[in-house]
Amino acid sequence: MMTDDEKYMQRCLQLALNGRQNAKPNPMVGAVIVSADGRIIGEGYHVRCGEGHAEVNAFASVRAEEEPLLSDATMYVSLEPCSHYGKTPPCADLIIRKGVKRVVVGCIDEFSEVRGRGVQRLRDAGIDVTVGVLEEECRVLNRRFFTFHRLHRPYIILKWAQTANGFIDDHGKALAISSPFTQMLSHQLRAEEDAILVGRVTDDREHPQLNVRHWVGPDPKRLVIDHQHPLDLESLYHQNIQSLIVEGGRKTLESFLVQDWWDEIRVETGPMTVSGGTRSPQLPATARLVCRQQYDANSISLFRRA
Repeated sequence: MMTDDEKYMQRCLQLALNGRQNAKPNPMVGAVIVSADGRIIGEGYHVRCGEGHAEVNAFASVRAEEEPLLSDATMYVSLEPCSHYGKTPPCADLIIRKGVKRVVVGCIDEFSEVRGRGVQRLRDAGIDVTVGVLEEECRVLNRRFFTFHRLHRPYIILKWAQTANGFIDDHGKALAISSPFTQMLSHQLRAEEDAILVGRVTDDREHPQLNVRHWVGPDPKRLVIDHQHPLDLESLYHQNIQSLIVEGGRKTLESFLVQDWWDEIRVETGPMTVSGGTRSPQLPATARLVCRQQYDANSISLFRRA
């Protein structure tokens, strides 16, 4: 059974997801303000980069007649409140001015300008702060943002489709494995990530558009690599590309696996079999199955690092 803190933090996570498209490159954040009698009196999320953070929007939603309740209220926020001046003033300072009694934080912000400073500022002001409620869920929500700032590279998603007996083509010829529905899901993923990459052979053989045709959203940046044009992760970092989908053939996918450049692997398996072809890449020993979803005859398995 969930505790009250977990219940309200779960609501923060629900709110945060509303910023999936427009908050980038900032993290997705949700905030909830709860009065001493357990009522939610304010909610907000980070809608768009450059605009008010979740905490600002949550305080703005509190009705004037309920503002006196803030002195005994608890603010829940999925990510540590910022403590620095960026495009907006520090949220930690706003929380202090509003005078809430307690703050519950999902996880610490790994961005170098914050990284514990927001929590410390709140505690220095005499506010009771709890950190780590639904911490794993809060970290997973912004895994792209954290990876980008911790490792100075994009969050890398390796993706391939395979037959039931483990081939990604039919004797070297392209094979349609995805169903119309799973193809739509692939395009949804493209709309949510910053860039997509294939190898030169796949580009020459299949001429993939690598755009969003079966979903609504922005096209990811299209990248093609070969021996003459290798991938430069540092360049992608400086271009502010926080996430990268890697598709293409076995050699391209294995080049990322060999260098340990991956954070997530998505494998779609179709019902058909072929008598031969290119074997699908071997999953690394550190790949942990997170979930497997069935879509009619096809399944999609999601792996992350153990």
